[in-house]
Amino acid sequence: MRKTLLILTIAALTLVSCEKENVKPIQNEPVTLNCVKPDYLKSGDTVALISPSYFTPMENVERTAELLQSWGLVPIIGPNVGKVVDGKYAGTVAERVSDLLWAFDRPGIKAIICNRGGYGTIQLIDKIPLSRLSASPKWLVGFSDISTLHGLLSRAGVMSMHATMSSFLAQGGTDATSTMMRDLLMGQVPRYHVPAHQQNITGTASGVLVGGNICTFAPNLGSQADATLGKDIILFVEEVGESMHNIDRQMRILQMNGVLDRCKGVVLGEFTDCGSEFTYENVEAMIRQIVEPYGIPMLCGFPAGHGDVNLPLVMGAPVTIDVRNDGSTLQFDIDGQQYDISTADINATKTPLEHRMKLAGKRL
Repeated sequence: MRKTLLILTIAALTLVSCEKENVKPIQNEPVTLNCVKPDYLKSGDTVALISPSYFTPMENVERTAELLQSWGLVPIIGPNVGKVVDGKYAGTVAERVSDLLWAFDRPGIKAIICNRGGYGTIQLIDKIPLSRLSASPKWLVGFSDISTLHGLLSRAGVMSMHATMSSFLAQGGTDATSTMMRDLLMGQVPRYHVPAHQQNITGTASGVLVGGNICTFAPNLGSQADATLGKDIILFVEEVGESMHNIDRQMRILQMNGVLDRCKGVVLGEFTDCGSEFTYENVEAMIRQIVEPYGIPMLCGFPAGHGDVNLPLVMGAPVTIDVRNDGSTLQFDIDGQQYDISTADINATKTPLEHRMKLAGKRL
């Protein structure tokens, strides 16, 4: 009897050991991010509209399609756009994956604009082969929950665009947020000048821009969507509707996973409608306490995220930030028609962006 129990115990332990060996470990070794820039758009190019997260009403998608036509582009709507599953999702996981891969696989499509964020892209991570994304580099545009897809593309070696989506483009597309996204897609690359912020940490740094909405990308640590595994990164962070303690929690998770050790600098975007349960002056002051010991620059107050102004950023691109007491600059070290833009001159009601451009005529 004892011999039988011993044999069964050994067999059980062996089974458990084998099961553990078959579990795929979380990846934590730094990787090199060397992302290619998709081709800029030109008149007549086709742009796909897809919904990888929550659904957005079809009238928003159709208005965005009309706007793209007015820009000289040819819109095409994903096969599953318009579907609603479980009251929120824009289709099943399989349908949302299908539309994303359809847009990347179809040769005639030159760029992809997401219709809305919300939630759901984390469900797609292990269903998307990175090789399918890198085989045909295209601009993917979106923010918020789309931060997951930016991470996937950076890991696939393709730059992408953290910028506005159909939910906002449907409102007319004449605001600076929309027109700057359009112009960047067509090769006009902004060099941002940002006003001084009291929580800035001065210094200059260069690296690959990664990140986005912190409660979206932080849970992806260790997955194939984790671009924070990159060496020499510039980390961009924004958030909406979260408590200070949850933002602190996400930053601490990044810290404990070595992300700040790999950072050359930090860019803080908008923290819209976020809590103030502590006595910190603002969210930036709280994050500064975490970042400052690393001796890296931190640029605060960049107008990107869930605020009224959401200026485009090229994720996966090499960038240089210069943070000074009298203001800061953020420059993408990529080719294209570079121009200077003062973010202080932009608000939600000022639409004629061309009047505020100073074309530098310089290619990097």
